[in-house]
Amino acid sequence: MEEILVKPIIAKELLESLQTKIEEEKQVIVHCCFPASPFLGNLIRIWNSTYLIDNQSDHKSKLIHAENITIYPNWTSVPFMRDFWFTLVFSGLPRDCKSFDLKEVIPEEGGFFVESIKRNSLDIYRVKISES
Repeated sequence: MEEILVKPIIAKELLESLQTKIEEEKQVIVHCCFPASPFLGNLIRIWNSTYLIDNQSDHKSKLIHAENITIYPNWTSVPFMRDFWFTLVFSGLPRDCKSFDLKEVIPEEGGFFVESIKRNSLDIYRVKISES
């Protein structure tokens, strides 16, 4: 006798609630370039208090992971006269976000800042870092 499989029916409310969870889990990847410098001995680091700040709301996406750069209090040496690339991974931005700032909020001068990054559908960006 052949077994009949019945496709389950999932309540619309449950599907909508799961979609919200999927949106919450999205991440934003920012590939950052620290431009070549004529100075020897340059050091950089990133603080955990670095955020993507939505320009249309008060939402802040938190830094989840940093690749190829150390987290405060440690330092990373920057190669002489070569652009230095590192990658930051942040929690997701709101669905209706159109642009955002990357801002390192620190208790000293020289925090990284990139203003008005235009949102794209992939949430993967390449930016050139400057100090605020």
